[in-house]
Amino acid sequence: MSHQLPTVHILYENPAWLPPLTEALEAEGFPIRLVPIDSGLLDPSQEPPAGLWINRISPSSHTRGHNHSVGLTREILAWLRAHRCRVINGLDAFELEMSKLRQDIALRRHGILTPKTLLAVGKEKIIEAASRIDGPFITKHNQGGKGLGIQLFQSIDGLRAYLDSDAFDEGPDGKIILQQYIEPAEPHITRVELVGGQFLFAMNSATDGGFELCPSDACQLPVQAPDVCPAEDAASKFSAADIQANDPLVQKYLRLCALEGIEVAGIEFITAADGKRYTYDINGTTNYSGVLAKQTGVHGMKAFARYVCSMAGCASLEEAA
Repeated sequence: MSHQLPTVHILYENPAWLPPLTEALEAEGFPIRLVPIDSGLLDPSQEPPAGLWINRISPSSHTRGHNHSVGLTREILAWLRAHRCRVINGLDAFELEMSKLRQDIALRRHGILTPKTLLAVGKEKIIEAASRIDGPFITKHNQGGKGLGIQLFQSIDGLRAYLDSDAFDEGPDGKIILQQYIEPAEPHITRVELVGGQFLFAMNSATDGGFELCPSDACQLPVQAPDVCPAEDAASKFSAADIQANDPLVQKYLRLCALEGIEVAGIEFITAADGKRYTYDINGTTNYSGVLAKQTGVHGMKAFARYVCSMAGCASLEEAA
């Protein structure tokens, strides 16, 4: 290296998702400082440490016992912005990721087709929202992640029974999204991965096993056996999608990311029987599947690290593909 690389500070709450990124950054020669976010103390007059910052705080952090991560991260990102720090997926991107409703608004603003989407707080308002949707619908947490909490209903009676049961989970803030259910032409959703204004690849994720579709290899591991390699049947869950960078929908995603301040994203859509593609989720804390890396030769976190390297003004030591 011709010059000293800056320290990369990583805001995180789930250590299981870190190794692919930290290994890729270390291969580029970056010094790394890990910054766990749950409890903390912030002095707004204090200068942040010099370097580049990466925000890896997930909207599902509360499901891992980190109930304060999202709120604290909002303040930290505002502090970093005030001090003009370079943050990948900073405050604007974070606020968008924390709200499914704001995602729907942004997608519509950029001319991207979405399912009919409503937000409701309180059981009676949830029932009222469901009455405005024709046909089957799903519920999800406005602040969600990994597909947790998604429920499919064929009728309002089924929803009412769920709301009155002990199984009802209102999520971290009581805001419930109701969304038109789109019957897929094939039993999968498609996820488009974008880094630094570039298309990486697209992947299909099978939905016949449920809606928890986090592609991270760590998400494929049984909780009781964290040292076991991901199950081989993950290969049947994820597969490469035949989508290229010049696809009109991909181009719309790239414009959205550029204008909304999102630098790293996995954006998901469903293709209906009539061929229409409905986009419904923007993942800023995106992860990558080792299965897809083997299939496509494109390593997501290596591409991420190469993007960080380009910002630091260094020559990449290793290609992502």
